[in-house]
Amino acid sequence: MRGRYWAALAVCVAQLFPAAPAVAAVHQDALVRTDLGWVKGVEAGGHRVFHGIPYAAAPVGDRRWRSPAPARPWAGVRDAAEPGPRCAQPAPPGRPGGASEDCLYLDVTVPGGSRGRRPVMVWLHGGGFVEGAGSDFAARRLATTGDVIVVTVNYRLGVFGLFAHPGLAGSGGFALEDQQAALRWVRRNAAAFGGDPGNVTLFGESAGGKSVCAHLASPGAAGLFQRAIMQSAPCTGTVPAGAMFPGVTAFRQWPSVADRQADGARLAAGLGCADPATALACLRRVPAERLLPLHDRFITPAFGSSVLPRDPERALASGAFHRVPVISGATRDEMRYMVALFYELPGTPITARTYAELLRRAFGERAGRVARRYPAGRYASPGLAWAAVTTDVVFACPAYERNRSMARRVRTYAFEFAGEDVLTEIPNSDFPLGAAHGAELAYLFPAPGLGARARRLSTTMIEYWTTFARTGDPNAPGLPHWPAFHPARPSTQSLAAPPAPTGPADVAAAHQCAFWAREPAIRGE
Repeated sequence: MRGRYWAALAVCVAQLFPAAPAVAAVHQDALVRTDLGWVKGVEAGGHRVFHGIPYAAAPVGDRRWRSPAPARPWAGVRDAAEPGPRCAQPAPPGRPGGASEDCLYLDVTVPGGSRGRRPVMVWLHGGGFVEGAGSDFAARRLATTGDVIVVTVNYRLGVFGLFAHPGLAGSGGFALEDQQAALRWVRRNAAAFGGDPGNVTLFGESAGGKSVCAHLASPGAAGLFQRAIMQSAPCTGTVPAGAMFPGVTAFRQWPSVADRQADGARLAAGLGCADPATALACLRRVPAERLLPLHDRFITPAFGSSVLPRDPERALASGAFHRVPVISGATRDEMRYMVALFYELPGTPITARTYAELLRRAFGERAGRVARRYPAGRYASPGLAWAAVTTDVVFACPAYERNRSMARRVRTYAFEFAGEDVLTEIPNSDFPLGAAHGAELAYLFPAPGLGARARRLSTTMIEYWTTFARTGDPNAPGLPHWPAFHPARPSTQSLAAPPAPTGPADVAAAHQCAFWAREPAIRGE
């Protein structure tokens, strides 16, 4: 998992106004009256950005590991020129970190002009539930090209957002509760920014896509969004041992709260908070800096709580999910990023011997069958062979089966991103990333410097995504036709930079999905 970071627009503007009324009002220039008070944002380049708007009270002190509470109103005008603090997270090399638990803020990007009620797109960032922030994503081009309002959201991460402990209400789901609180803020305030509170698209990538998957199955999200987009969402299937992270045993995508509570009790004991009667009060007094080294002990939501009572994988398979149109897909070469991160970057590239050992650890007695299906000699390197195996078993085929299941009940549009990763560089390595995990983000939230071919794909994708947000169907005049995915006609749209075509592709064949459908690992047995 990972986050991608771009500089967010930040320009200081200050102005005083009377105390805010209790209801939202339509914007005038960069000044908007929300339900909690006035905010003044930034005007630049035909759009407005409002940064750092609180959507819930700060979850600090005794509010650590509690459901989000309403934010307090403010008097005068709140300066919305700078992003709010990042949610507490370690600082990986070359990336920003943060230790703030006061982090439940969102940013709103609004196109210029006034054209009636616009669709609203709410973005949930990725980063493996341990890093990232909504403000990492500059939404100007998405908003202005598609004429939509884009809301990017911070939510609690890692041990702060997904901690579970016996007797702790909401265990394993505080991050999801934060996201739903942000969606309720959007419902109350979209009209103030010129948006339509009845036309909200929830979209996200990686951990954000997995969150969208969870909200499709969450009773508390009913009515909070009308369309959903899942990008590289690891929300169905079983991950074989070592297939996503080296040394990690096989796991299903959704643990139970009961399992995670036992993990939380062990963590508490290690921090000197072993007494069940006082453990939670003790843990809430532990400084954030002492918890951050334990951040990655909790990296996925758990089911069995009020916010997520059912396993989302089973909910999607049985039809127990919200009936909204869906876009769902992955990148063509998802796991090349992980191979680069865990093997190429440390200077220990996968060899033929390593590849055979990885297959043995992941698939046991079935390793020979997988090796015959994915012989190392077919690929330019054993690392690319392992990336192909893990892309197919972790992302591509679970997404394909998930799309087949959803398409029986809701209008579903499947995609595979086939453009190139234009941002990631691996020092001292020529390992080809291709369309690796997260590569599509540079096209939906384009940074300066995209080449002409990449800009054309970027425009096509933005038009698909925003047309879908407007109508529930990505098709529009001038775009390559994107057929809906049907179980009997499982068409997946390949999103490729010219001269490669954007159009239907046989993803099941390209990723050996018939083979994996016969393997217990893909069925969670």
